[in-house]
Order: sequence, then C-alpha cells, then structure tokens
Amino acid sequence: MMDMKITCLHDRHLKLGAKMTEFGGFDMPVSYKGILQEHQAVREACGVFDCSHMGEIDLKGKDAVKFLNEITTNDFSDLKDKQLQYTLLCEASGGVVDDLMVYQYNKEHFLLVVNASNTTKDFKWLTSHQSGYQIELSNDSEFFGQLALQGPKAVEVLKGLIPEVESLSFMHFDMFQWKNHEYIISRSGYTGEDGFEIYGSPKATVELWDQLMSLQVEPCGLGARDTLRFEAGLPLYGHEINGFITPLEAGLSFGVKLHKPFIGRDVLLKQKEQGLERRIIGLELLERNIARDGYIVYDANQKMIGYITTGYMIPNTTKALANAMIDSNVKIGTEVYVEIRNKMVKAVIRNRKFYEKKYKKEV
Repeated sequence: MMDMKITCLHDRHLKLGAKMTEFGGFDMPVSYKGILQEHQAVREACGVFDCSHMGEIDLKGKDAVKFLNEITTNDFSDLKDKQLQYTLLCEASGGVVDDLMVYQYNKEHFLLVVNASNTTKDFKWLTSHQSGYQIELSNDSEFFGQLALQGPKAVEVLKGLIPEVESLSFMHFDMFQWKNHEYIISRSGYTGEDGFEIYGSPKATVELWDQLMSLQVEPCGLGARDTLRFEAGLPLYGHEINGFITPLEAGLSFGVKLHKPFIGRDVLLKQKEQGLERRIIGLELLERNIARDGYIVYDANQKMIGYITTGYMIPNTTKALANAMIDSNVKIGTEVYVEIRNKMVKAVIRNRKFYEKKYKKEV
C-alpha cells in the first residue's frame, strides 16, 4: 500500500466504500455496489469510471506526424484536427509495447493516452527513438485527471452541464469549459456504449465527479470496466496483447497500416503474407464453469491447441465466454476442452462478437 500511487479521486472512492485493489501501480476501485449492478448501469443508463491512472504524454514538433507514423502501427497522415485514433507501439519482433489513443490538436501537437502500468515504459520507449526528429515529448500524466462517462444516457447527463458536447462525433474531441475549468472531451470509450472520455486538471476532475455523483450517476470500478470491455470485444494489455502477441494475432489489423514503414512492420508483413499460426478467437463453455486467464485449451484428441486470455460469466446471464489464443487451423464451430481445476470442460470455438457495440457514430 505504501508504494502504491493514488488518483485525485482516491478519497472519494474510500468515502463511497469502494472495494479497492492494486492496478497499474495505483490503489483503484474494483467496485462500489457490485460488478453486476455497475455493468448493467452502463448497458442500460450510464456510469462513470475514474480513469485518472492512465498516462498522458504530450508530443509537439515539426516532425510529429513523421515520428508517429514511424514508431506506431497506424497512419496519421490524413487524420484531421480534433480527431483521435487508436494505434499500437510494437517491438521489432512485432510484439506489442502498448496500445494507445492519439489525440490530434494539430499536425504539430498530439496527446498520447497510454495504459497506466505502461506509462513509464512507453515514455522511455518514445524518447529512446526520438533522435533525428524535430519533436519534444513530455510525460504530463500528473497534470491530468480522467473520467469515462459511458452508457446510452451519458449524452443526456453531460449535455445538462455542457450542452455543446451533444454535437461531438464519434472519435472526435474538443475543449470545453465548465465552472471555470477547461476539459478535453472526446466521444469515445472502452465499454461498447456511447459516451465520453473527459480530461481535466485533478481539481477539475474532482469537481466534475462530485457533480456527477449529485446527479445519481452510477460510480463504476475496474471490475465492470473489464467485463464491459471483454463483452464488447476490446483488448486489454497483458491479456489479449503483450510483448509476445502481435496486433494481427490479436485481431487488431484495423490499426495496422503495412503500406508505410514502422517498428515491427517486417514481422507483421511476413505474418500477413504467410498466414497466422495462431490468433485470438472466442470460445463458449458448454458446461457450467468459468475459463480463467491462462487455462489450457485442448482439442478432442487431448492435444494442446491454445490458452485462455480472458474469461467471464457474462453479467446477468448464464453464458460463460472467453477469449483464447488458439491454433489458426482450428475452425469456428469446433468442439474443444478447457482444463479447469483438473477437469476437462467442453467448449466450442466461436467469434468474438459477444455484444453489438452501440457507438453513436452519427450526430
């Protein structure tokens, strides 16, 4: 506990009686009233998450686009001002250093939002490759708090405070004022629902959180954040992606542009040309149980064919689903077995569309 960092909302979490845990080096809330209730609040109304543990890295300079194009997998050449884009940092081996969202203020100024546990590693990675580029990088994480307001009623709640947010399009952002504070607000999120990610100073973040609590918005913890992102088919670093899994194996080809040079491109291009030997795929248990991260998957002949990366009983259902890294020769519909506490539990390979995303793409 003594070595753990805290966010600007830590005392709010404790006052609400949140169940706390270590995550990414921070003392963070797992849940307040329960994961099931918080999961359902986001699916049916809205909930707010403290994401202030995430890292924010500022990138400025004449060569900012060139640098991003050559150090990440996506292409920023045609991104417009006030748009954000998903991308990945890769090692030369093709393994993932981190996945991140990149906000473009203009072609010479970007904000990179990275995973909390990877912030220091990412900043060292970026600065170790900046030689020869006319850019400046700064780790500004301590100056930001972050909230994620997610759910079908998120826009109704936030426009009551900041009416202009209603006109934001999906994967766009702008700067807004509320009570003499400035916020960066994007229409984006990590739950599969419509909603917003809101960045402000720590003081501004606390004041907005308090306002949302007074409006009876459901506070949600890391537990619901993980079940929601899993159900929506969104990856989590350390599970579906890491230094030993490539973006193509993780099913993230939409964020990989092989027409331009970047670190790791040679391996990814070879994977695309020769075909993947393994890939992340969905799996549904046919018997009552839960397939946890790391459990081994076998075929009908008891041959190991992969392992579980994330598994849950979907909240408010009896359906046990999982993501698994599986031999690419195993087709959808194949019956397999997951070893759970020395018992072989029958399952079937399926796609990862566990939930139809409800992003508000047209406004």
